[in-house]
Amino acid sequence: MITLNSKVIDFVNTNEQKCAKRFSEIDDIELYNQLKVLNAFNSAGLAERHFIGSFGYGHGDIGKDITNEIFATIFNTESAMASPMLTCGTATISHTLLGILRPNDLMLCVSGTPYDTLKNVLFGTSEDVGSLKDFNIKYDQIDLVDNDFDYDAIVNYLSANKVKMLYVQRSRGYEWRNAINIAQMSKLFKLVKAASPSTIIVVDNCYGEFVEKLEPSDVGADIVMGSMIKNIGGGIAPTGGYVAGKEKLINMIACHLFSPALGIDSGSYSEGYKLILQGLFLAPHVVSQAKKVAVLTSQCVNAIGYPTIPSNSDVISDIVCSIKFGNPDILIKFCRSIQYASPVDSNTLLEPSEMSGYADKIIMASGSFNQGSSIELSCDAPIREPYIAYLQGSLSYSHGKIGLINALQNTFDFNN
Repeated sequence: MITLNSKVIDFVNTNEQKCAKRFSEIDDIELYNQLKVLNAFNSAGLAERHFIGSFGYGHGDIGKDITNEIFATIFNTESAMASPMLTCGTATISHTLLGILRPNDLMLCVSGTPYDTLKNVLFGTSEDVGSLKDFNIKYDQIDLVDNDFDYDAIVNYLSANKVKMLYVQRSRGYEWRNAINIAQMSKLFKLVKAASPSTIIVVDNCYGEFVEKLEPSDVGADIVMGSMIKNIGGGIAPTGGYVAGKEKLINMIACHLFSPALGIDSGSYSEGYKLILQGLFLAPHVVSQAKKVAVLTSQCVNAIGYPTIPSNSDVISDIVCSIKFGNPDILIKFCRSIQYASPVDSNTLLEPSEMSGYADKIIMASGSFNQGSSIELSCDAPIREPYIAYLQGSLSYSHGKIGLINALQNTFDFNN
């Protein structure tokens, strides 16, 4: 049973009032994106018959076809593939890289070190696992400078090297930085296209869908991709990922996923598409709720004295709030309190542990209806200095607020 401390409630309510301007901006973005999604559904002519799934090869699956059409319309792209077969963000990124890149191609990441879970995709392990390195696909990276692209270094690199793919990770991963915003990407992509027109621009859009009015594909990205158990699934889609972009590239990714003999027309899903489509329809609202929770969390924890990202002046371009605790005990206590305020597995006592794909022990509060669903209220962190927690998600603002109050009252002393 969760009982909320009146002093903490007053503290949070006082700080909530300071978020009014940011909340109003978030509401405006939600309205814009909700209309965009509604129009995509209407223009595709979605009907109840499209919810039904298929079996076997999945040929002639009208639900799959219209789902792909709706995703392409929302992302303003030639084509899209939204499939449960992609399973999650890491799998979607892996299929995209291995579908497009060929031996001796060069991939340049311009947003610093990617997520921990992608290191095996890029470099493999001691075993032959089918990583980019195993196929002699070359990788290089250029770090961010002061939370922005190193534009001059990128243009110079493109002029001196034949780069097949330029890769951007929009969200922060386990780095202490802001998410890359649309204005930054727009500036970069114009420079890239001028310096190297044949270079394919690929954006990992996880945590970023519907956070701003435009998507990376609106400002020049050739491929955007993400996970259905994050923003785009609205907390309802049970699994899956999506890729949207140029038709030729989508077909290449589909051929890697399903085999060159089958391509994008393959892939059955007997469960049907209702949950995927319903989650997509609700996503602009759910994302706005999660953004408000991130803003409120940043405001409150920063007021206590801990550094946070985003700050009040930052452009918000994902749903994450980073909190630098500087102390492992405080970090663990905070994450445990978020877990206790979860609707699922609330009685679980979290312990830092080894997790596949991560270099450090991880503590992960995620009492979610869909395992690993980061659009639901969650908080995770690697157990390494400077002990930063990453809070994200919440299907409703009220749940996120309750979770925050519970975490604050259990982590900090409000009696003084």
